[in-house]
Amino acid sequence: MKLDRLFTPIRLGQHTIKNRVVFSPHATGFAVDRRISDQHCAYYGARAKGGAGLIISEQNTVHPAGSLPKWLSAESDACIPDLRKLAELIQSHGCVHFAQLMFPGRVTQFRQDGLRLPFYAVCDLPDERNRQVPRVMPIALVKEVISAFGDAARRMQRAGVEGVEIVSAFSYLPSQFLNPRTNQRRDEFGGSFENRLRFVRGVFADIREKCGDRLTIGARLPADEMDYDGLTTEECIEICVALERDGVADYFNLGSGSDTAMTGWMAGVPPAPFEAGFLAGAAGRIKARIKLPVIVAGRINQPQIAEQILARGEADLIGIARGLIADPEFVNKAYSGRVLDIRACVGCNQACIGHRETGFHVSCIQYPESGREQRFSEKGKSEQPRRVLVVGGGPAGMKAAATAAERGHYVTLCEQTAQLGGQVKLAQLLPDRAEFGGIITNLERELETAQVRVRKNTRVTMELIHVEQPDVVLVASGSLPRPPTFDGAEEAPVVDACDLLNGAATTGTSVVIADWRCDWIGLGVAEKLAREGSHVRLAVMGAMAGELIQSQVRDRWIGELHKLGVEIIPYMRLYGADSDNVYFQHIASSEVVVCEAVDTLVLAFPHRSEDTLSESLTVAGIETSAFGDCISPRTAEEAIYEGMLAASKL
Repeated sequence: MKLDRLFTPIRLGQHTIKNRVVFSPHATGFAVDRRISDQHCAYYGARAKGGAGLIISEQNTVHPAGSLPKWLSAESDACIPDLRKLAELIQSHGCVHFAQLMFPGRVTQFRQDGLRLPFYAVCDLPDERNRQVPRVMPIALVKEVISAFGDAARRMQRAGVEGVEIVSAFSYLPSQFLNPRTNQRRDEFGGSFENRLRFVRGVFADIREKCGDRLTIGARLPADEMDYDGLTTEECIEICVALERDGVADYFNLGSGSDTAMTGWMAGVPPAPFEAGFLAGAAGRIKARIKLPVIVAGRINQPQIAEQILARGEADLIGIARGLIADPEFVNKAYSGRVLDIRACVGCNQACIGHRETGFHVSCIQYPESGREQRFSEKGKSEQPRRVLVVGGGPAGMKAAATAAERGHYVTLCEQTAQLGGQVKLAQLLPDRAEFGGIITNLERELETAQVRVRKNTRVTMELIHVEQPDVVLVASGSLPRPPTFDGAEEAPVVDACDLLNGAATTGTSVVIADWRCDWIGLGVAEKLAREGSHVRLAVMGAMAGELIQSQVRDRWIGELHKLGVEIIPYMRLYGADSDNVYFQHIASSEVVVCEAVDTLVLAFPHRSEDTLSESLTVAGIETSAFGDCISPRTAEEAIYEGMLAASKL
């Protein structure tokens, strides 16, 4: 497919964007003392160098009443020098730089010194997801915050940033004013549509008055908040039409979701089961009613999808965040016709938003260099190329082999089965998880590009090593299911989850899953069996199913299981079974819980490391390094990171 529209310039306000790809705004976790850091520059600089036409950098708070610890602040002139450094770097690559301005309102989970902070909002309506009951903003503070947006925008302009975007989505403060269900004020800022629009109009007007026409001004608005009391597409159409009529906005950036309730939160950073480009239809309905340029985002992870959205007239620019986190060279590769070389995002959410939820910086399970550009972006060629043998064709071994070959080494990868991919091969077999298999596709492309010699159906032994005579052996032999050790294991109808997924085992119609792992395996097997007609009880050794996986992925999955009638039993430790019953101990009360009338017990238990080579290699005096599951069973993220790290040291 030709990508002519994707690489056509477009005007936003007074600035020309060289193509239609926007690196969408998202929290990164790189702030130091609430200011732009060197890691910000390395991160955004890589995407600007990678060909993005426009970068909209992350949210900056504008007023102390809406400050968020660890987020960027544009509340004083102290932000200007570091912002100027970032803006100049982005612009040096021919990329335009805008920045977001925000006030959270009731949407916050942040604490200071261990204490929950009081926050101001439109009204005292509680926040269902964050469990926050805010204070009502008095009119004087509302007007002060409006002016603070203008002051912050002026600071951005002084720093050389070419545009600002007002975050008016995700149930942040401006969205709360706009929404008739979250705006319960009875003063000039509540009630009628005109009154509810007054805050956002005031912000636009104050920015334009203080900054003039050279600064581009846009708004991040929802195409649909996808929440029980969120803004609908029809309401968003009305808002966009009114703001365009005012003549002060230059563009609209349309997203989805809300941070205040579960369904909206899932749509905010939609995981893989959401269709690629799922928001384009709603954006198209808005665009059909206005003339201003429209940006749309929402799981757009391939340039072909972006081109199709542009061709259908559903948007003028395409917002891509996770796609450029997974591959900073996404745009350059698309422009030069190397579409197959793009490392496509698989929508797992594990290291991007997943890292941010746990207080760490953004990264990517497929591209560990993301968020670590200062350490890893320039690996360089080795001064002394060596013969490298990689043992194991899972994600760890594949990444190690590709990285070593990129550095100039002569690499052979041996995999004892007929397929590469390790446990990813099983994960992709679960309902709505086929896209996760893209990790294998992407790594296979890296192996091919780096010219790694791949030998399948080849078990590495010391005899083979003596024949190959490598200079170094990288061991990524993975892990294996752990044999059951509970009472009755021999007589009970027991199968391992991995055997079930690869077709080596079947189940009856009444199934109990003993889920020690609390990750994707228990959830996925439960959904698979329920869809096949079994009655499923998912007994998890944790507070909830999927406790260890990213919340949007987990919550969507739990919602599906609820619709399928799967019974989830938390706090369960398996300790016994017989031919008809499974016995658990409640890990909080220590009392016995019995699941009766069980046809099959499925085990989702921890794996054990599989490494029979490392000690022999060391004894033989052969340089070696082991990593990934063969040293400690974890996830694909650790496997790929450690594979890259081990090869980078050669």
